[in-house]
Amino acid sequence: MSRMTGYIPTLDQIDELHHKIAPSQAAYDLVHTHCVIVATIARQLARRQNALFTNRCKLGDTADDTATLPDAVRASAQEVTGGKAPTRLIDEHMVTIGGLLHDIGTYLVFRHDGTDGEPLKFSGKNYIRHGLLGYQYLLDEGVDESVAQFARNHTGVGLTQQMVIAQNLPLPPVDYMPVTLEQEIVMVADKYNSKSVPPKFLTVDAYTRRAARYGEENKRRWLELVAQYGVPNIPALAEKYHMRVI
Repeated sequence: MSRMTGYIPTLDQIDELHHKIAPSQAAYDLVHTHCVIVATIARQLARRQNALFTNRCKLGDTADDTATLPDAVRASAQEVTGGKAPTRLIDEHMVTIGGLLHDIGTYLVFRHDGTDGEPLKFSGKNYIRHGLLGYQYLLDEGVDESVAQFARNHTGVGLTQQMVIAQNLPLPPVDYMPVTLEQEIVMVADKYNSKSVPPKFLTVDAYTRRAARYGEENKRRWLELVAQYGVPNIPALAEKYHMRVI
């Protein structure tokens, strides 16, 4: 286990980190709301994973979540359906923190950031840098590496060094892949909500089409993640946040 070199922020400190870097109230509302949604989905996915893990520990490999289930598994199925038991319990608190901070770098890649009288708009050319910029911002603010990595390692379904080089992305040519299950869960949760203006939710099929734009391997990776973590109740979340679903 690596030694901590920074602090794990509280919820109040997370909000302070957002306000400190947000260029306008409009930018804060868009990015922070997205982060809250992703943290909510990620926590639901983690809760489902933990329920399946606990069920498997009790019943062994013959556990069947379509049969008579413990209350925890049935309760998790109201939020997320399907999924497979993970190799260990998931840290739901770390997943929540990571979800709330994963996109903090997007404040730095606006073309119109709400201060110039124009509608919010991201810079398409620089947007891919938001993960690395958020990672560096969190480190500069004294946040621990284990938390800052949620910003660095969530783009797409994971960026490999080969992908960075092949696509000529404006990033140092290294891997930007989740290194923990918690980071992977936040990466997956992020795919279900878009910061488009206006923001919207995506179904599994909608993101599958997006993933396919970058090749069959990218699509396959996404579908494997869906099989592992299950499918969140996107219609219920869209109704709660008054957003459309595509």
